[in-house]
Amino acid sequence: MVYFAKWKVILVLAVCAFGLAFAAPNFLSARQAASLPTWIPHQQISLGLDLQGGSHLLLEVEIKAVVRERLETMVDSVRIALRKARIGYRNLGIEAQGIGVTIKDLTRAEEARRLIRDVESQLATLDMADDGRITLTLTDQALRDWGTAAVDQSIEIIRRRIDETGVREPTIQRQGADRVLVQLPGIDDPERIKNILGKTAKMSFHLVDQKNSITDALAGRVPPGSKLMASRDDTGADGRPRMLLIRKRVMVSGENLVDARPTFQLGEPVVSFRFDTLGAKRFGDVTRKNVGKPFAIVLDNQVISAPVIREAILGGSGIISGNFAVQETQDLALLLRAGALPAPLTILEERSVGPGLGADSIAAGKVASVIGLVGVVVFMALYYGLFGLMADVALLANMIIIAAALSFMQATLTLPGIAGIVLTIGMAVDANVLIFERIREEVRNKRTPISAIDAGYSRAITTIIDANVTTLIAALLLYQFGSGPVRGFAVTLAVGIASSMFTAIMLTRLLVVSWLRRKRPEKLPI
Repeated sequence: MVYFAKWKVILVLAVCAFGLAFAAPNFLSARQAASLPTWIPHQQISLGLDLQGGSHLLLEVEIKAVVRERLETMVDSVRIALRKARIGYRNLGIEAQGIGVTIKDLTRAEEARRLIRDVESQLATLDMADDGRITLTLTDQALRDWGTAAVDQSIEIIRRRIDETGVREPTIQRQGADRVLVQLPGIDDPERIKNILGKTAKMSFHLVDQKNSITDALAGRVPPGSKLMASRDDTGADGRPRMLLIRKRVMVSGENLVDARPTFQLGEPVVSFRFDTLGAKRFGDVTRKNVGKPFAIVLDNQVISAPVIREAILGGSGIISGNFAVQETQDLALLLRAGALPAPLTILEERSVGPGLGADSIAAGKVASVIGLVGVVVFMALYYGLFGLMADVALLANMIIIAAALSFMQATLTLPGIAGIVLTIGMAVDANVLIFERIREEVRNKRTPISAIDAGYSRAITTIIDANVTTLIAALLLYQFGSGPVRGFAVTLAVGIASSMFTAIMLTRLLVVSWLRRKRPEKLPI
């Protein structure tokens, strides 16, 4: 027992030094911590929404829009298939949860049924009436699969967009079948976040229809293959957005974009973009064949720019301009990089947590922690004397190591996380209590101080490991299956268990061994 390996001494001192170094920035202001040299630990504990304030949003994914879009795609596929087969039809369109079409020539109805069946053979049921009406109805499983895929994709796109804004430790998770919970701690511009999340950001490039009259289109006579769309910045004499007549056909899709960055051109903020190989080829072909013609850039059913093609653009990159503010170019580039949402999002619930409420929670947590810490320290000192003071030193080191670990991992500290720390304060001395009580039993059995201490540590270690490992398993399960605040509690509890086992077994043992070597007592003060 008196022998304590040098590598253990070095390990204990190194861990304590690590704790002091990484915990120290938490006693500085955020500005002071940020000004520290990069080679010095400067990370502070990341506070959750309930402690530093922020925004709480509950979003709903409009799955009906996804279904509608998929049905429109099915309609186009059926139209193409029937036209290729030269089968006459009428009344082709969307019906409830599917599409319907009437075949003019009943002798070819069976052929048409086979062609339509090939469009969505796995996702829909097909019925044919005696009058040649064929109905393709989506199955419930297909609707569920589409809804699940839309929500999963929306969560991924939301995460990308929020990550681009620099918000640390956001909470993004599914709630129910079609809802997404978003919690953003510490944001100072919630309206910007809502605007970023609220945009579908579906981008496409279309040719402007110059062959047909815009006046006739505004009067209600929109030519087939074209559609009216409002311009973002161009307004008429009445102050309303000017309408443009553009071709429905998508010449290049925003899905082919691989990068978008805010930049400046001739002193004006613009967005530069770059296509992948396929998009670059299509973009080059379109611009080469349509030099001198306006090319509309459409974002979420609004023309954001319609520049005239001056020359063929063969490099796969281009510029989006349009009287943008600097912040607008940053947000637009962010949206394009993150990708388009599969469906619009609706904000069902919005709550803001002010920093004042978080400050009150932190203050209350500090009071609870201090009271708990003082109570444990006093009890251990009174009940176990000198050995209790050694346990108190280990307890203080334990608190420092927990703070250091949370800072190093950048784990989010929530109000339940503070509860986990307070719980750890009480649990941290459990191992010492088991060891000290075992030493007392050995002393009562007339064993020498060294023999009693050696037996106390060796016989209590199994119980200590069993008790802490079972609690650690519970913490891991809470983290795995919990969410938000539950995970915050699990993190601090798990870190506290690991730290308390180290300080209770390694640090207190080092203190006891050092005291034994120096004093060589005949009787233990315990």
